[in-house]
Amino acid sequence: MYAWISVVTAALAHGVSASTPGQPLVSDAPLGHFQIVGDSIASAQQMFLGTQDKVYIVDKTERNPTQINGHPAWAAEYSVSENHGRPMDVVTNSFCAGGSVLGNGTWVNVGGNQAVTYGGLAADSQTGGLPYDDPDGGHSVRLLNPCDDEACDWVMDTPMTTRRWYPSLETLEDGSIIIIGGCDYGGFVNDAGQTNPTYEFFPYNPAVGLTTSPLLVNTLPANLYPLTWLLPSGNLLMQSNWGTAILNHRTRTETQISAMPHAVRVYPASAGTAMLPLTPANNYTATILFCGGSNIQSDQWVTTWDIAQYPASDSCVTITPDVSTNYVEDDPLPEVRSMGNLIYLPNGKLLCLNGAGTGVAGYGNVTWAIDQSFADHPVLNPIIYDPSARAGQKWSREGLSESTIPRMYHSSATLLPDGSVMVAGSNPNADYNVAADVPYKTEYRVEKFYPLYYNERRPEPQGLPSQLSYGGPYFNVSLSAQDLGGNVSAVESTTVIVIRTGFSTHTMNMGQRYVQLESTYTGNSDGSATLHVSQLPPNAAVLAPGPALLFVVVNGVPSVGVQIMVGSGRIETQPTRANVALPSSAIAKQNSTSSASGSQTTGSSKSSSAVQTVGFGVNTFGLLFMVLVALMF
Repeated sequence: MYAWISVVTAALAHGVSASTPGQPLVSDAPLGHFQIVGDSIASAQQMFLGTQDKVYIVDKTERNPTQINGHPAWAAEYSVSENHGRPMDVVTNSFCAGGSVLGNGTWVNVGGNQAVTYGGLAADSQTGGLPYDDPDGGHSVRLLNPCDDEACDWVMDTPMTTRRWYPSLETLEDGSIIIIGGCDYGGFVNDAGQTNPTYEFFPYNPAVGLTTSPLLVNTLPANLYPLTWLLPSGNLLMQSNWGTAILNHRTRTETQISAMPHAVRVYPASAGTAMLPLTPANNYTATILFCGGSNIQSDQWVTTWDIAQYPASDSCVTITPDVSTNYVEDDPLPEVRSMGNLIYLPNGKLLCLNGAGTGVAGYGNVTWAIDQSFADHPVLNPIIYDPSARAGQKWSREGLSESTIPRMYHSSATLLPDGSVMVAGSNPNADYNVAADVPYKTEYRVEKFYPLYYNERRPEPQGLPSQLSYGGPYFNVSLSAQDLGGNVSAVESTTVIVIRTGFSTHTMNMGQRYVQLESTYTGNSDGSATLHVSQLPPNAAVLAPGPALLFVVVNGVPSVGVQIMVGSGRIETQPTRANVALPSSAIAKQNSTSSASGSQTTGSSKSSSAVQTVGFGVNTFGLLFMVLVALMF
């Protein structure tokens, strides 16, 4: 029915092991610093990690210097390893589109703006023409199957039945996507004459069609890019303007819950938002964090006052919607900030970067704008949020240095497999503008931010799978004594992490998620160890199917992530089964000549038993043989 939907490739076939991760290509990186590494070709209004090496960038139609097919390029593919890219053609105007990834690994980019001419003004022809050849993108559905051989391109699919500028997308538990909200022809904020307060599903099901969202109807004018997360319950949390709702997408019914305190979090207030890590310790219960934004009331979204100098908010709140529908106060930001991205690091912490101290997202030709920017006073300092820290101590910038590049409206960021963070974009201008007197120019410089763990010797786990299922047999991962830093007891706190990096745009990373797999361990007498790792919980709403990165984290230092497939690799109801029980944890007595530091015996807090005979590795057979000999004599 949908010829473009590929099945899972042979390389991701169930049971095939992923390659053993090595060390990062960058040596002696400037820890805690930003480093300018390349040119993005198109300004990174939208950005996502497509393969182990390739990041894809999508911009709005404008006078970018690089040409493709006779017109400016407003999309690009960027090589992480080589720090250069190639232009791509997304055909229609993708200005403020939304995106996510299907359960089969195909990326979807939907909506956008009408065809424009210089300065973002409406073009005479909406089917393309001079100067940009940018057909109307309002109904567009663009598809990409990422590749590493520079052979893949965006292709156009059947258009949506309705226009969407500023839509949000979230991947659902069967690998399909819900497309939510937007407007017809845009502007700074939405209005009743052009709002599209509906949602639909992709692949499109005409039997379902469009459904109106009461939340989006009632939260004008700040209801664009509604903040949306799939919850482990299978419901969706939606947040728009000051309102919040729980959406049951199966019955297409909404329940209104608590109002957002302190500040507007959606575009154009643009708070930093993220679902906190889902772990065995919290029973995979979702808590959503909102930080920053702007305290602007619904009747104040007019451009007749100096919004650019209005201080942003420093407030942070959380909500755990499958447990309580009330917001809870969290540690405030160290400074006020709008347009601050929250990016997962593999060690379970969140990096906050980009944004401004005053104003909001957006641009325009008004007297109080900073040239055209609706924000000012860029916040160049990154900060780290630790969800496990005590109240009052969750934010830190120890060891971190500021960027030299203001990252304002239309900037983006994403985690990379080596554990660094790629930062790009910023363009609060109606068109390409790099004039010397413009304070916030069209930005093409790509930065990488190197967390403090970056230069540490990375674990090189063996036996990582290329695919995870929802329940089923556990798998074993081998760690050498060197991986454990010469201390086998480090395995006690070692974790296996799955991160979906998401689709970054407008301070959001749509679909971003962090899941810790349950694990136990067997520490061996030679200082090495085996991790026994469960599959995902038998619930696809914990982590929707599709590509993700798999990390092993030892002493807070992550391995280089490997790309895996979560689920069946198809858009379908995902097979689930109970997880096989893990062996108890134990550490064997260390040999005196072992590379491990010191000699130790016994199990850990995770285990009440002696060394377990799990798997069928060499060490396990040796232990079994010794037990049998002891019993014989």
